Amino acid sequence: MAVQKSKKSRSRRDMRRSHDNLSNPTCSSDKTTGVKHMRHHIAKDGFYRGKEIIPPKVKKDKQSAQDS
Repeated sequence: MAVQKSKKSRSRRDMRRSHDNLSNPTCSSDKTTGVKHMRHHIAKDGFYRGKEIIPPKVKKDKQSAQDS
């Protein structure tokens, strides 16, 4: 089993731990709709950077499906 040569000081320990912190995710708001979303991600309505990337899905009515 490995044994350290000498005790590490509180300063050395804390310097090592300085990179372990977590940052909060950053949010952006869409230019056209104002919906908040994560940076570099598409919004739920299909818009990214003011442009519609994915068209919205059209739901079919039950009556129109039965009539045809």
